[in-house]
Amino acid sequence: MGHPHTKLRLYFPYKTARIYISQFTRFERRTAFSFSDFQKFLPLRRKTMKEIHVSEITDTVARLCIEACYNVGDDVKALLEKAKRQEASPHGKNILDQLLENLRIAHELKLPICQDTGMAVVFLEIGQDVHIVGGDLYEAVHEGVRRGYREGYLRKSVLSPITRVNTGDNTPAIIHTEIVPGDKVKITVVPKGFGSENMSQLKMLKPSDGLEGIKGFILQTVIDAGGNPCPPIIVGVGIGGTMEKAAYMAKKALLRPAGQHSPDSLVAQLEEEMLQAINNTGIGPQGLGGTVTALAVHIETYPTHIAGLPVAVNIQCHAARHKEALL
Repeated sequence: MGHPHTKLRLYFPYKTARIYISQFTRFERRTAFSFSDFQKFLPLRRKTMKEIHVSEITDTVARLCIEACYNVGDDVKALLEKAKRQEASPHGKNILDQLLENLRIAHELKLPICQDTGMAVVFLEIGQDVHIVGGDLYEAVHEGVRRGYREGYLRKSVLSPITRVNTGDNTPAIIHTEIVPGDKVKITVVPKGFGSENMSQLKMLKPSDGLEGIKGFILQTVIDAGGNPCPPIIVGVGIGGTMEKAAYMAKKALLRPAGQHSPDSLVAQLEEEMLQAINNTGIGPQGLGGTVTALAVHIETYPTHIAGLPVAVNIQCHAARHKEALL
């Protein structure tokens, strides 16, 4: 059996490993792995780590901030076109026409879709075989937001919650980080407007409330919101986990391609049921009445404690803005 620290030292950077050379040579005779093998292994090990400089992170975030505020995805446009065909109210059809025209103008003239260019929410999926070099990852993201909002002429909406003094550059961003297998970094930027964010809710239901309690809470949240979140909306729902996990899932559910159902058949059935219930409220486009109040309902679930049933509803306006890039 080899030295108890042999495996640990194989994963150290070369400079650090040099400190242990004298110790290593003392026990190499007792192992099948010689020091010459160790020297050959280190350069190979270093090559397996993909390096991404923070400047690339900054450039990408800046670009995504601008692109997201100027354009929505084809998935959202397709649902709005479908809504226009399905809407029974003449008022509603006219509103949907204007929303689609607004999207076209914003895209062609490179202007923000909405004056509320939101607070930047950034999702980072970082491959475990990636090494970020050249500085602080989070500061690189903040600098990207700062640059994007300045260069894209986007409204700066972020301020102190206590003094209400604006930070002047739309930072800091909200950053969610997830470590995943692989050697890529996926960056998703979501400019989240607060007309819809303010209408979102979270509730710690009792286990006895069950499925009917979940349905009732989702529906009541949309009814309470009325026309404030600029419907037709997309509804993100997180069920289970803890308080913060439910809220996180509700937010992340909005990143799913608009209208794509959950792979879980029971959850997909619930999504469809809630979409119909919401559209039966008659709130309609911009809250002026009609048959299309929501474009989609996206639900994410996670196991929870026997004593709890957290449910979060994150509402997104019709301008469901998010862009992503893979480095």
